[in-house]
Amino acid sequence: MELYTPVLVLAAIAFAFAAGSVLMSSQVGPKRYNRAKVDSYECGIEPTPQPVGGGRFPVKYYITAMLFIVFDIEIIFLYPWAVHFDAMGYFGLVEMVLFIGTVFVAYAYVWRRGGLEWD
Repeated sequence: MELYTPVLVLAAIAFAFAAGSVLMSSQVGPKRYNRAKVDSYECGIEPTPQPVGGGRFPVKYYITAMLFIVFDIEIIFLYPWAVHFDAMGYFGLVEMVLFIGTVFVAYAYVWRRGGLEWD
């Protein structure tokens, strides 16, 4: 238990700071609200009214998010491979070439379909 004491103390300090900041801002902060302060802000553009259900997002947003996840996972696999390249030898090289080839095929497919064009 002695090993965990510093971690628990640090977690308690972090929680106390976060809770104290929230409480102090609600007590000390200004309380004069008007329509402009509670209205949503959209980069200086007047906000457009939203439908009750929240509206629909184009599928392109989700495709972009999935592409980010795919290429992020590629980097997660490439970093340890690069660090221990010598230890893995020929087998590691072949496996990484197959992996990068698979990701490249997916990249070429998305590129050909126009998934990387920003309209």
